[in-house]
Amino acid sequence: MNRGSLAKILSMSAVGALALTACGQAGQGGTTSEDGRVQLTMWTHSAGNPAELEVYEQIIDDFNASQDEYEVIEESFPQGAYNDAIVAAAAADDLPCLLDMDGPIVPNWAWAGYIQPLGLPQEITDSLLPTAIGTYQDEIYSAGYWDAALAVLARKSVLEENDIRIPTIDDPWTIDEFDGALDTLQDAGYKTPLDIGAEDSGEWWPYAYSPMLQSAGGDLIDRDTMLSAEGALNGPEAVEFFTWFQEAFEKGWVSSSGTIGNEEFDKGEVALSYTGGWNALPSLEAAGDDLLFLPPPDFGKGPTIGGASWQWGISSTCESPEGARAYLEFSFQDKYVTAFADNQIVIPATEGATEASEYFGPEGDLRPFVELSQEYALLRPETPAYAVISSTFEKAGKDIMNGADVQSTLDGAVAEIDANIQSNDGYGF
Repeated sequence: MNRGSLAKILSMSAVGALALTACGQAGQGGTTSEDGRVQLTMWTHSAGNPAELEVYEQIIDDFNASQDEYEVIEESFPQGAYNDAIVAAAAADDLPCLLDMDGPIVPNWAWAGYIQPLGLPQEITDSLLPTAIGTYQDEIYSAGYWDAALAVLARKSVLEENDIRIPTIDDPWTIDEFDGALDTLQDAGYKTPLDIGAEDSGEWWPYAYSPMLQSAGGDLIDRDTMLSAEGALNGPEAVEFFTWFQEAFEKGWVSSSGTIGNEEFDKGEVALSYTGGWNALPSLEAAGDDLLFLPPPDFGKGPTIGGASWQWGISSTCESPEGARAYLEFSFQDKYVTAFADNQIVIPATEGATEASEYFGPEGDLRPFVELSQEYALLRPETPAYAVISSTFEKAGKDIMNGADVQSTLDGAVAEIDANIQSNDGYGF
């Protein structure tokens, strides 16, 4: 999993050949097997990810063997084609019963009528991380086994050699300290002291950089109304943050060239890397006990990191939603959540699974990511407009990175987002 693998929200109008082929294969939970069991088709975005599929296949095998009323049948799609397949199937009224989805897209799919309220027992949803639940208009539509978290990776020896304070969750770097550290590291010989993954694209941009904006006091939208980005994405705080962002490239503190992932940090070519827990094991192997997982800097309103990753829902056309719920309820056992998290190197969504995790348990090497998520995680705005917000934010951010005027670029982004919201009658808000 690389920085960008948290799923680019694909265009809702593009429909590939694979999506069209899939439409006639979904089934809605009404087909019966030879032994009389109701078949529940389940779609995932996990083709090409054997570690993820291994756990799904185990859960499905165990569920199918545990009872004789339902049979779950799984189909996997490449991530790049998955959203298109869902859109095409929805247009053909042929969605599968069970489908996974990236957390930020849940409100859009709920508003569009693709998925129905989840209806799982409250004891299950109450046991999950708040960022592992997808809602629209205060109704739960999805739930997931895991979440991810971001940190600044550093080598303790490098910070100590350069007299740079080691920050903690309780006492993170201020933005002035962060700037000073980058200057110091650049003077120490690091041509580009910080890797932020700017060469990546898609959902990485709002997932990684909108938390910095929020830490500065701005946001992607006015969350009180969900009706406008005015003042949130183009107000003084947003302009101040994006001015810093642009200057970071101009000064050479960060760069938009390089490899996607964490390779440059692992090789010692950069001093700091802003990245996710899914990239941490190679860095741990490279740096050993010298590796630090640090909180992001405080841009003025306290550090923030993104929350919400892939989750499960039930389609609105599923003919056997009770069977789909039975499967999901079965799947949220701690042993499966732990297996999924340790296979994928992601944070388990339940406390019991976290305690049992090799990597994220109390003695696990990646335990700091659990603490960072608990302390700083913030959901991306739970609005159907998010698909447009995401792509608009990425375009504006890249334009600013490349030297565009900050204020006018943000004003243009706000105009585009607000026009989309207005053309869709506020998306239910």
